[in-house]
Amino acid sequence: MALLQSLSMVLAPPHPAGRPFLLGGGVAALAGLLFGGWLFWPAVLFCLFCLYFFRDPARVPPPRPGLILAPADGRVVSVVQAAPPAELGLGAAPRWRVAIFLSVLDVHVNRVPAAGTVTRIAYHPGKFLNASVDKASEENERNAIALRLTDGGDLAVVQIAGLIARRILCDVQEGQAVETGARFGIIRFGSRTDLYLPEGVRPLVAEGQTMIGGETVIAETRPAPRPT
Repeated sequence: MALLQSLSMVLAPPHPAGRPFLLGGGVAALAGLLFGGWLFWPAVLFCLFCLYFFRDPARVPPPRPGLILAPADGRVVSVVQAAPPAELGLGAAPRWRVAIFLSVLDVHVNRVPAAGTVTRIAYHPGKFLNASVDKASEENERNAIALRLTDGGDLAVVQIAGLIARRILCDVQEGQAVETGARFGIIRFGSRTDLYLPEGVRPLVAEGQTMIGGETVIAETRPAPRPT
């Protein structure tokens, strides 16, 4: 069963953002096949890499209300208190921030951490530092999203470019209602995703943990029900 689950992740259909790369690689492979030369095998390897990188496996969010889930796959590189990006207008009061680093081997499709309404989207140009370092949150190119939760709280998700990542794609719009675990974008070729929790909400994860976007519980806005 574990082997089948692993294969289903590796062989998952690609995200639409990968289609131009797959098309280009396919054309190059066809040209190499028709006209000979060295191009065929590098093009095939490029297509295989793109199929793996842009894989978009299905995810099943936990059904319990009040959960805040990981917005991305990857490794938690910091859990600290910090003010959310100023461009979102969420105030300067520090709140818990969980930073997730996505290596080139991780699934790069971003997931909505909790159901609510997108209140603001703000793009901020910047540098392309190594996304695993702490200052990447402030200095790197980023796309920040503010989300008003169904219980009235506010959280922020920030897509951050990295050393290799040069393209941030966001598929939601201001005023749009979103569901927990839904896809909302992708960052190409290594990146970072920061999650700013609602004020007063504490994280349940620690630095070094591995996240599964749309499934791993990062925090909860209401206490878990006690067994009867």
